[in-house]
Amino acid sequence: MKFIPIILSFIVLVIGVIADSFHWLDRQIIMMLVILAGSFIAFVAEWLPVEITAITVSVILMLVGLVKPDDGIAGFGNNATVTIMAMFILSAGISKTGVIQKIRDLLIKYGGKNVTQQIFVMGAIVGPITAFINNTAVVALLLPVVEDWAKKTGTSVSKLLIPLSYVTVLGGMITLIGTSTNITANGVVKKLNIDGLKEFGLFQFTILGLITFAIGLLYLAFISPKILPNRKKSNSDLVSQDYNLKDYVTEVIIKPRSSLIGQTVNTSEIQRKLGLSILELIRDNSHFPQPLGDKNLMAGDILLISGSREELLRIKEEKGIDILADVKFQDEALEEELTSAEEKVAEVLILSNSRLIGSTLKDLRFRQRYNATVLAIRRGEELIRERLGKVPLMFGDLLLIQAPKQSFLGLQTTRELLVLEEQEIEASRSNKAWIAISIGLAVVIISAITDIKIHVTALAGIVLMIVTGCLKPGEIYGAVRWEVIFLLAGLFPLGDAMDSSGTTEWMAKGLTSFAGGFSGYWLLTFFYLITSILTEILSNNAAVILMIPIAVKVATAVQISPIAIIFAVTFAASNSYLTPIGYQTNTMVYGPGGYKFLDFTKVGLPLNIILTFLTPALIILIYGLSST
Repeated sequence: MKFIPIILSFIVLVIGVIADSFHWLDRQIIMMLVILAGSFIAFVAEWLPVEITAITVSVILMLVGLVKPDDGIAGFGNNATVTIMAMFILSAGISKTGVIQKIRDLLIKYGGKNVTQQIFVMGAIVGPITAFINNTAVVALLLPVVEDWAKKTGTSVSKLLIPLSYVTVLGGMITLIGTSTNITANGVVKKLNIDGLKEFGLFQFTILGLITFAIGLLYLAFISPKILPNRKKSNSDLVSQDYNLKDYVTEVIIKPRSSLIGQTVNTSEIQRKLGLSILELIRDNSHFPQPLGDKNLMAGDILLISGSREELLRIKEEKGIDILADVKFQDEALEEELTSAEEKVAEVLILSNSRLIGSTLKDLRFRQRYNATVLAIRRGEELIRERLGKVPLMFGDLLLIQAPKQSFLGLQTTRELLVLEEQEIEASRSNKAWIAISIGLAVVIISAITDIKIHVTALAGIVLMIVTGCLKPGEIYGAVRWEVIFLLAGLFPLGDAMDSSGTTEWMAKGLTSFAGGFSGYWLLTFFYLITSILTEILSNNAAVILMIPIAVKVATAVQISPIAIIFAVTFAASNSYLTPIGYQTNTMVYGPGGYKFLDFTKVGLPLNIILTFLTPALIILIYGLSST
């Protein structure tokens, strides 16, 4: 909500600039501008998930007649949408065979203990991989690897996770398939039928992508360690210490006349109605771990309870319990109490495609569903330890969970959550690593040296992944980030409606009037900057769909190369470093790194400024500005 005034000011500024050239507006353009402004506000306010907002916009466009019904759903069958979906699945096939897990050995072997060296080695290894494998999948798999590596080397994980996210973003720009932004841009370009550029080649971005990657990696290795916080120590295995749990875990004893005697944990409703979590039951020096729901309570039982002292004091007399005031946990004692041969404590990340998003732990019956207890929730720099059952879950939330070790095996296989510890790869699957790599390379090489389109080779690759056993049939659905697919399906009609209504032409003429006097370099920089702002406010895919058609028309009007301005827009849309919510991988490392919101801005702003002024110059140097 706080960004609404900013986006409204931005819209007013753009309309004000182009209004100097046009004093009249066609009815369709007015309708389009109203829908565009409304969609901007809805995206920023996040009243609905962004993909639902995109589909809603598509439905409105069909209802008011700005796009035909068939065109309104054509985004689901667009080559770009299909390609992105296929690349998600291929990435899963490669990762499931344990290819990425082998990176840990390389990090430990060559990373050393100096942060600059660690970031440089990590980037040099991880960045090129994301040129071919979806960077969200890479970060999801490497998060536990990097955390474990940080512990082994005594490095603060806060020094490594933002660089991990940023190098995967930079690496994604090396090839067409490295990021969904490039594939989406390619889909827009194919519709525009530009002379000399019908579509992007697989390695069309490579020279520029490698140079910007090298520049970004040098910045991250040599400059960012001086800016990054030393906030989350990794030289200790005491995860409960990071959440300051010692004041929220208490031992209570059931008094002889307590109303709890004879009841089970479930019927006592201590957990369900009172919002407290019973972590362990101690009776006659015997410890009973979860599940405890059907355990009958007896006088003298000691319960290890997670909850605030205020909540316990409220039920003290009502339920007949005594708080053991003499028990004051130290971090080591608490960690020992929470873990045993059968139980442990670990962090679990809510993934972007999780069906848990928007629901509360109580609604989900999380304890019963996963046989696990949530002790605390870390949401960026916010730490939540009270009334956890009533907190709606969000993408990027980090849950501190206590559960039997067997339950964590189940959590590791779910598509909803990522357990931040290394997972064992099935022996039968790890033997197929080279098969998965070969299939991935074949998909890339065949599309590069033949006329067969990348979405065709990618779909063929999926079939081979399943036939060879690299991927199980049921795993393909969880591999796809459906929110991205629905976002694209909803946004492509928006781009079509802007073009057919004349809105793109109208905006382009206004911007030409405003920026037409700029030199080629400053025009590319101008569009790079505008796209960067839109990416932070909306999303990378939305930015290229909206900006490329306008930029091409401006380039044609001032007689410079459309290819140059398309590259400026595409690279700007992907290079999102200013906030933890500007890019999916930034959100994923937000909680695990123990970061504050402004940590991303402090590290990302200098990188954004460097690339904003350097990338247009490199585009001109490598590709030229001539439209002929």
